[in-house]
Amino acid sequence: MSSRVVLTALSHLLLVLTLASVVPVWADEKQPYVTSPPSSSDERTTNQVERQQTQPFNNAPLWREVRSGDPGITQVKGIETGVLVQPQGEAWRTLRNGPVILYGGILLLVVPAAILLFFAWRGSLKMHSPPSGRLIQRFTSWERLIHWLTAISFVVLAFSGILMLFGKYIVLPLFGYTLFSWIAIVSKNLHNFVGPLFVFCTVLMFFTFVGGNFWRVYDWKWIKKGGGMVSGEHVPAGKYNAGEKLWFWGGVTLLGIVVSASGLILDFPNFDQGRGLMQQANIVHGVAALFYMAASLGHIYLGTIGMQGAYRAMRHGTVDETWAREHHEYWYDDLKARNVVASPSTHSTPGPRAQPQHG
Repeated sequence: MSSRVVLTALSHLLLVLTLASVVPVWADEKQPYVTSPPSSSDERTTNQVERQQTQPFNNAPLWREVRSGDPGITQVKGIETGVLVQPQGEAWRTLRNGPVILYGGILLLVVPAAILLFFAWRGSLKMHSPPSGRLIQRFTSWERLIHWLTAISFVVLAFSGILMLFGKYIVLPLFGYTLFSWIAIVSKNLHNFVGPLFVFCTVLMFFTFVGGNFWRVYDWKWIKKGGGMVSGEHVPAGKYNAGEKLWFWGGVTLLGIVVSASGLILDFPNFDQGRGLMQQANIVHGVAALFYMAASLGHIYLGTIGMQGAYRAMRHGTVDETWAREHHEYWYDDLKARNVVASPSTHSTPGPRAQPQHG
């Protein structure tokens, strides 16, 4: 009896195993094996092979895919390393070598030409009264140090930037490729290393001079009359007139921030900014720098040959009492109200000098 039960169980087990082995085969016959869909790169490769058979030497579709900007496969790790050709680069090149250089060059020619014509017609702005011989301190040693550090770094950046932007059209035809390559290399390295110094000086410049550059009601009168530079009319002003305040806020501050921020993006590409961001920063940097240089020409003109006594103020820190009264009457009146006495220009009898105020 027991042997018969054992044989029955074994026969049932054999039947189950037989069915288990037959069902997968039957299922494979009913549902054939389907491979996974090919990847997009495999499809492109297959399409290229088929196209070469039907349209030999037609590489246009291949280069359209290359110029699409879609990332490919590469062993190099980093941002945009899989992009062989970035199509936005052509737009950047067209914009930089087209409108930026054209209109920027016109701007840098028109502004100095207008300044020279104005100087030929008006001449240097002189004092109406003779100098008093008594000096008032206008700038401290620290203010002059910050100003000249910023000015020198600005001039280095301006000349090196002009050579890099316009050198291919001006220097290259005159001196050839060899000398131009050296000039371009020196300009690029000067620009890269002096740039951070200029950023640092701009920050110091802002905090050093911001106190005296807040707007006052009388500044609007100065703007309406153009400071009397054309009419010769006496227009009173504070320590800094409205023109100087426009330069401080529009040039030193606003344009200084724009060229500094965009310049740092270009100067330090190791923070994983892509080519698109650097191309945008390059255009912004170039346009802002062109406006900055054009505006600086007016500031340099009035601070040197355009106004009698202005250069002495920033070089030696002092101005004649008559100069202070005629050009910055409100500041002069404030010094008198605080009983600040001007010192004689001779060194035999030195007296207390007026200290500059930033109110």
